[in-house]
Amino acid sequence: MAIALAHAASTWMMVGVIWLIQLNHYPLMALVGPDGYIEYQRRHMRLISFVVGPPMLVEGITMLAIAAGLVDGVSIAAGLGGLVLGAVAYGSTALWFAPAHGRLSTGFDADLHRRLVHANWIRTVAWTGRGAFALYVVERAFGR
Repeated sequence: MAIALAHAASTWMMVGVIWLIQLNHYPLMALVGPDGYIEYQRRHMRLISFVVGPPMLVEGITMLAIAAGLVDGVSIAAGLGGLVLGAVAYGSTALWFAPAHGRLSTGFDADLHRRLVHANWIRTVAWTGRGAFALYVVERAFGR
């Protein structure tokens, strides 16, 4: 039960973060202006780690525990489905979004920024799906 609760809490924190990033933070990046953009982007990269690091660590560990069948009432197949959504969210973060932010830390690039905003819908949908999965896990863990 503790795994289910930790998973739901960390996942729903990330759902909130990704929607805030998608609807507010990323679109506003274009308004920073050239004089302060490099420092803004560097601070964003450093400070966002304090916000997303802990919940992503907890979510990742509990995601693996659920996929391994450690939550009663949740099948391994369902756990693997949640893991696939996590792989999309985490994989795209590591393989595309982090490098894109690295490129933006050298200066604003309107085309890259536009692609960042549009591509982030992939993570937004994946984490929203993970949120629904987390609710399913809690229901299965406590609804027995």
